[in-house]
Amino acid sequence: MVVEDGARAAWMKALLLLCLWDLCYGQLSYSVSEEAKKGTVVGNLVKDLNLSVQELESRMFQLVAGSNAKYFEVNQKSGILFVNDRIDREQLCESKQKCVMNVEAMIHNPHKLYSIEVNILDINDNSPGFPRQSINLNISENVLPGDRFPFMTARDFDIGSNSVKTYTINTNDYFSIDTQSDSAELVLQKSLDRERESVIKLVLTAVDGGTPPRSGTMQIFISVLDINDNNPVFTKPIYKVKVHENASIGTKITTVVAADEDEGANSEVAYSIVNHDGNSAIDLFSINTVSGEITVNGNIDYEENSAVELRIQAQDKGQPPRMSRCKVLVEVVDVNDNAPEISVTLLMISVREDIKPGTDVALIIVSDKDSGMNGKVGCKIIAPSPFKLQLSYKNSYALVVNEALDRERVSQYDVTVVANDGGTPSLSSSTVITLHVSDVNDNAPLFPAPVINISVKENSPVGGLLASVTAKDSDIEENALVSYSLIDSESSRVSNLMNINSHTGELYSLKSFDYEETKRLQFKVQATDSGVPPLSSNVTVNVFILDENDNNPVFLPPYSEPGSVNSENIPYSAEAGYFVAKVRVLDADSGYNALLSYHITEPKGTNLFRIGTSTGELRTKRRMSDNDLKTHPLIITVSDHGEPSLSTSVTIEVVVVENMDSLQPSLRQVPVKEDNFSNLNLYLLIAIVSVSVIFLLSLIALIASKCYRTDGDFSISSAPVVTTHPDGSWSYSKSTQQYDVCFNSDTLKSDVVVFPSPFPPADAELISINGGDTFTRTQTLPNTGVVRQCT
Repeated sequence: MVVEDGARAAWMKALLLLCLWDLCYGQLSYSVSEEAKKGTVVGNLVKDLNLSVQELESRMFQLVAGSNAKYFEVNQKSGILFVNDRIDREQLCESKQKCVMNVEAMIHNPHKLYSIEVNILDINDNSPGFPRQSINLNISENVLPGDRFPFMTARDFDIGSNSVKTYTINTNDYFSIDTQSDSAELVLQKSLDRERESVIKLVLTAVDGGTPPRSGTMQIFISVLDINDNNPVFTKPIYKVKVHENASIGTKITTVVAADEDEGANSEVAYSIVNHDGNSAIDLFSINTVSGEITVNGNIDYEENSAVELRIQAQDKGQPPRMSRCKVLVEVVDVNDNAPEISVTLLMISVREDIKPGTDVALIIVSDKDSGMNGKVGCKIIAPSPFKLQLSYKNSYALVVNEALDRERVSQYDVTVVANDGGTPSLSSSTVITLHVSDVNDNAPLFPAPVINISVKENSPVGGLLASVTAKDSDIEENALVSYSLIDSESSRVSNLMNINSHTGELYSLKSFDYEETKRLQFKVQATDSGVPPLSSNVTVNVFILDENDNNPVFLPPYSEPGSVNSENIPYSAEAGYFVAKVRVLDADSGYNALLSYHITEPKGTNLFRIGTSTGELRTKRRMSDNDLKTHPLIITVSDHGEPSLSTSVTIEVVVVENMDSLQPSLRQVPVKEDNFSNLNLYLLIAIVSVSVIFLLSLIALIASKCYRTDGDFSISSAPVVTTHPDGSWSYSKSTQQYDVCFNSDTLKSDVVVFPSPFPPADAELISINGGDTFTRTQTLPNTGVVRQCT
């Protein structure tokens, strides 16, 4: 609908103009430059139309609306036609030589129509311009001077003198420009050479005729096209290289390079080896057709070919192709490619360890297939060795014993012999000569310690195993086969008491031992090997007899008669604690086996008496009464602390009397010190002398063991030690246990001698005899410790 309304309005306007055409008075023509400023005067319509200024307003003078009416305006008061909008001639008329704008003006009462023609004048407001900023031209390098090459011209939207007038190019050696014809052309002035200059850059400038002139430029890139007009050229006419013989296949020896100044396929070079005289040595090498790298292609042997001449051809891929050649002189370098060879001849299967230094044990011959320095061979032994090489003559050596051998230290030697030649680098070969060292009987059997201590319980069964006494021999085979024997001393025949297994060294008893008779046996065992001559060594064996509880306590006089009833008298007036009698007992055992305790068994009647468990003193517990019996038979039992415990009993009949004065002094109940040397004192003296002798022997044995003991000594049982003290007490120790028995000056109150056993029970107690009717139990004796209790 909008399109139809516009078309109807246009037809109505056209009819109106036709109707008023007859009213047109004439046509006016004006000129104005493009791009004139707004308000620029175009013409004076009042003057040119012969109108008065008053008529402009009264008759409503105006411009008729149209496509060009917007560019102009009329001043109603002065009638001046002036520019109302920007005028661009190139936009309105493009490239037309004359640009005219028609504008109609109308006046009313009566109506008249005036035609106004405005000629738009061109100004130089546009620079010449090329369709493209740059162009590329490809010109072969074989074109001749004088050839022409047209190019695109510039365009200027201005007209007349403001349009393009001239073309220029920058100064160069090859081209000029010709603008005499209708189109500008480049003219070649000098022959092209791509290898000299492959790209030529030109700047083309178009200049118009305006004032001031305007210009536009375009870059022309001329690529000179190559033709195959150059041969490949090697960097050297002759290449000289060296290659070692036996170089591995693929080893690079050199690279030849040929350059072609052409480009593209014309510059692509392919390399090849030319066989010019049928030489088969060229087959030992190959060349990479692209890179020109020459590598080893076969086994190069200096002895066959000391030098090889190769002819290399380089050919490009142009049409027709061009080529050139060069020489490669290959010098083969001799290398040390043969290692020495070693030949060994053993002079003996094995080497005795007592062989004398300087004795030859093997012959060694070395050789090398090379010659000169490469064939000169030296021989040596690596690593420390008791052998050395001694040169016999050229390339012949003897393997000689250099120092004493010891099979027990090293039983086999692996002697590594190395042969080196004089080449560079030196080649070497090695061989291992294995030499076994045979044994000789040079080591006596050795016991683990110079003294061996053994403990055995008394009353052990006959034939029981006591211990194994073994020695080790560092030799082997027959030289290490050891036999054992007992050595009888002059004082005793130990072979009657012991037997030893000659093969194993096991000791067996031939009799049952009694501690009370023998406390220690000492003898020697000899170990002898089976070598020739045989070697032997001795060891001292101490057999300590351990006490067993095999002796019952024995009553001493006056209660020593078995089955007898002993009688003791006490007065009726005796107070509590009255001393009745003292029972004396001796046990032949020692240690806890001889530690005694006293008890009253089977008491009858009222319990009137008590006995000290450790002293053996019989005393009253209270005063007498009329209800008490006059005769009191008492059974006194003495028990030791052995395992199992042994005991002995005695019967004492205590008679209560009214008057003690009628009794003989010998029957008095209060003990008196005896002036004469009694049996008890004799027993004590014998015991003291025995213990002193044992102590001295033990001390001597201890000093001897300390002197001969080594770090490797071991002891099955330590020797007992018995010591005496100035106060009359004795100390008996076994291993690390020690017990003291102390005596008062009153031997009647301290007459029990205790010999502790070497192995007391863990819960045993030491009882100290203090001579009174009471006793004190000291601390429990551990298996290892020293306890003393003396009062």
